Amino acid sequence: MRLPSGQADEPRLRYAGTAMKIIAIKSFPVWAGHRNLFVLKIESDDGSYGYGEAGLSGRELAVQGAIDHFRRFLIGEDPRRIGALWQRVYRSQYFEGGRVLTAALSAIDIALHDLVARSLGVPVYQLLGGKQRDRVPCFVTTTTQPGPGVVDEAERLVAAGWTCIRTGIGYPAVDEPYEGDGRPDPVFDPRVSMAHTAEWIVKVREAVGRRAALGIDYHHRLSVGEAASFCQSMPAGTLDFLEEPIRDETPEAYDALQRMTPVPMAIGEEFASKWQFRPYLERGISAYARLDICNVGGFTEAMKVVGMCEAHYIDLMPHNPLGPVSTAACIHLAAATPLFAWLEERSPELGFDFDSELFPVQPKLDGVTHRVPDTPGLGVEFNEDAPAVKKAFEFWENPHLRRSDGSHTNW
Repeated sequence: MRLPSGQADEPRLRYAGTAMKIIAIKSFPVWAGHRNLFVLKIESDDGSYGYGEAGLSGRELAVQGAIDHFRRFLIGEDPRRIGALWQRVYRSQYFEGGRVLTAALSAIDIALHDLVARSLGVPVYQLLGGKQRDRVPCFVTTTTQPGPGVVDEAERLVAAGWTCIRTGIGYPAVDEPYEGDGRPDPVFDPRVSMAHTAEWIVKVREAVGRRAALGIDYHHRLSVGEAASFCQSMPAGTLDFLEEPIRDETPEAYDALQRMTPVPMAIGEEFASKWQFRPYLERGISAYARLDICNVGGFTEAMKVVGMCEAHYIDLMPHNPLGPVSTAACIHLAAATPLFAWLEERSPELGFDFDSELFPVQPKLDGVTHRVPDTPGLGVEFNEDAPAVKKAFEFWENPHLRRSDGSHTNW
């Protein structure tokens, strides 16, 4: 293809007429200070490259095994055929989907978008329909256990300009670890936690008034009855959202819970496909879609969920507990999304200020928002030669919680 004289444009020439091939797919399960991150790099034969991230925290080696398998048939493919490659990876086995496979697919898809956008000299959001906002609003999570300190912290955060605050849940029952079988595990008693946490959330609301939206993440540790009781124990209007109070496998359970309380639900961080989102969006169970781009299938699947959210007037509220690649991907997704609430921002927390030697270019919070970048690709760089990469993976496991009777419960 020839362009008219004076309109030479190398990226467009390459895209239109020159073949591109994937020549390398590199996995980096790397210890990043408080737990592992899984970073993926895809390289093409024209020198372009892109980064992705998988979100299955604590099971990075399982994701690496899937990547190693997919690599065998992705090498040599054209990285610009992102949608076709997504389908090929997803449908390449009889047993489709599942969080391990979609976490691997997410990293691949995000990296392909980054690679193609870099090759064209445009930000990733241009591949998604273009920018719809200049800044991405964020919410912050308190780092203090429910008690007098959380009220003080919430007031400081509001004074600093935060307009949405999420609190943690109380662990007042953790006096001694459970050692019934000789192995110490932390104890979590739902009813004790609920009573303690509700008391202090009410005080936080009284302190900050309506200056900020207020929510809480119960990390799917409650039953339907417990979650309903928790909501009913606080005055109406205390919470603007309740995140993941129960497990998400059964939409009917959330239907039952929603009939017992008017508190809006924020659900979806565990979903690994548009099909898992579908009943929650169609039934109006979820008021905020907690989509995790590093688990749901990358940009390709996320944009389909975004369309479903728009059809049901449900705001996107991305789950973002990972590293800089995840944050960058969320920023570009937010930029191209019509209905958006807040992006989860963890950088004020201990362990989420990622080493600049490991990530020499990474998103940085600007006040209480992220500016949408105009640089090519995602706007993140990863240093493969950093000492942390050589140290690589360290075994890390979530706490294994017990109830006071010795039974296992969710972390």
